[in-house]
Amino acid sequence: MTTSHPPSTAIPLQRRRFIRILGGGAASTIAAATVATTGLSACSQAMPSEAIEAWRGPGASVANNPDVRHWLLSYAILAPHSHNLQSWVADLGTPNQITLYCDLKRLLPQTDPLSRQIMMSHGTFLELLDMAARERGLRAETTLFPQGAFGPTALDARPVATVRLVPDATVQKDPLFAHILQRHTNRSRYDIGRAIPASAWAAMSAAAATPPSPSAVSAGATTRMPAPVRVGFTGLEHGAALTEHRRIALQAWRIELTVPRTIMESFDVLRVGASEIAAHRDGLSITSPMVVAMERLGLFDRTRAPAPEDYATTSQIQDFDAKLSSTPGFLWMVTPGNDRATQVNAGRAYVRVQLAATAQGLAMQPLSQALQEYAEQRQPYADIHALTGAQPSGATVQMWVRVGYAPAVEPAPRRRLQDFIRT
Repeated sequence: MTTSHPPSTAIPLQRRRFIRILGGGAASTIAAATVATTGLSACSQAMPSEAIEAWRGPGASVANNPDVRHWLLSYAILAPHSHNLQSWVADLGTPNQITLYCDLKRLLPQTDPLSRQIMMSHGTFLELLDMAARERGLRAETTLFPQGAFGPTALDARPVATVRLVPDATVQKDPLFAHILQRHTNRSRYDIGRAIPASAWAAMSAAAATPPSPSAVSAGATTRMPAPVRVGFTGLEHGAALTEHRRIALQAWRIELTVPRTIMESFDVLRVGASEIAAHRDGLSITSPMVVAMERLGLFDRTRAPAPEDYATTSQIQDFDAKLSSTPGFLWMVTPGNDRATQVNAGRAYVRVQLAATAQGLAMQPLSQALQEYAEQRQPYADIHALTGAQPSGATVQMWVRVGYAPAVEPAPRRRLQDFIRT
């Protein structure tokens, strides 16, 4: 490694200029040193190719596998998931069926104490699985919680869903399938000078509805039931509302940054540098050359949370404020209920909305903090529910995102297909 400054002066300066960057409930840590970026270029690490190989589509071994379920799963595992935990377990023990379980070691007890976001993340998986099945002329008959739904506060070892695959020449392919490999969460600054057209808002809203040709269902199945989701949005033409969305998002962000147990939950799944990313292929990835350099020098401490007044905290609040100020629109999804089936179906609707946004050339980032059900977020939670009209009717805001135009970003890592399969 080379540097444009002697280590004796660069290291203390790096230590003082240490900041953290968290993206929409998915936290990462970035060290901002004032040493020239070119001086650290030798330490730069690109995203390891094996960590993102899933985004290139099914390889030859999967495409040629006589068990079509592997091909279907190669698309399902590209679904968005909170903190990129990828807590899906696919049991293939029954022929022509996929039984979906949740890996109970991959939960977020601090920031998602009721596992609502985890259930939504299983809905995103099921929706992409359904789309992939249609591509292969299969009807995916999905039954949610075949052994009973989880309680409102905790998950257990029972299955989330069974998906029975039935050949059916009448099933129609879903046009959103074509955008799965391009769908990525984008946490960068957006183009504030470019308003989102009404046609794009309409396309995203329409995507949340049940497709026009739903799969046939067997008795007791809940395949593609109409998602009880109301989609709302605010754009540049709604100045006061846009300002309020930004205020709530920043307040919730500040809370998550300054509550030690919540930020440490994100640190626990932080992967710094190519070797860590390649070893885990999940969680929150950092390839910044500055952070990698600090990690090598032993200056990157992931064992404790920065104090609220630390530069690490205040600079990140400023950075996120700038991202919010660059955001030309916000979209939200509200459901009248909040049981486990509703959460799963809201996840199915959300990934359709994001795929529709991708088709429109739009970037999207979830703002999950204000929707989280831990005590410190009580006020932002109430504020966003009031702003979106979810209260006082007792409805639940299941998803809230920033939307806009932005340069393309790298995809998030994915574990190996076989890591998700139980036989």
